[in-house]
Amino acid sequence: MKQIALTAACLLAALSLSACKIVKTGGDADKAPAADASGDDARIGALMAGTWEPKLIPAITERALTPAALRTAMADGLAAAGTAHGKAGSGAGAAWNFAVSGEGRVTAAKLDTRARVLEVDTDGNGTADLTLQLGPVVKGSALRDFSPFYDFSSFRDQIEFAKLGRALNDAAVARLTVPDGDPTGKTVAFTGVLALKSPTEAWLVTPISVEVMP
Repeated sequence: MKQIALTAACLLAALSLSACKIVKTGGDADKAPAADASGDDARIGALMAGTWEPKLIPAITERALTPAALRTAMADGLAAAGTAHGKAGSGAGAAWNFAVSGEGRVTAAKLDTRARVLEVDTDGNGTADLTLQLGPVVKGSALRDFSPFYDFSSFRDQIEFAKLGRALNDAAVARLTVPDGDPTGKTVAFTGVLALKSPTEAWLVTPISVEVMP
């Protein structure tokens, strides 16, 4: 009798297991990024994917002024030029950020460093009037601060906002072609963004495109 009961119990357990449906639980890819700093890279990566090509590049190229046109606009004052053509960064005393596009002659090149640059003369007077940053070390956050869709208030804190600035700079550098050899004396075409706190400040451009003519 006991043997019959044990056999029946085993059959019931086997039937119960066969009727079970195995459901896979989501892996790490299904989890939302953490709200703290550990999730910053994932959130910024998603933000970059949704804004770099569809929003940021068109915003820069469509609003870019030639260096000559920007200088003319600044004749009425930096704030007036910024209100008409640029965007101020967040916080009191923040720089005005402008998109520029043009070409000029390379007067000097520094390509043997992590902060590679080209000095460029755009007005033909023989003296460089702007510097193109080729990275990988890039100063400033002009790409971020020029963009109207990156609002500081939507970020957790200044640290996360700074990470976005670095990510944008890194993305720009990764898409640039660094000239082979010494490009001094050659013509370079460029599009990028610069930040100015005063009309006499040196122009340091973070480019999204650079092409040195043969």
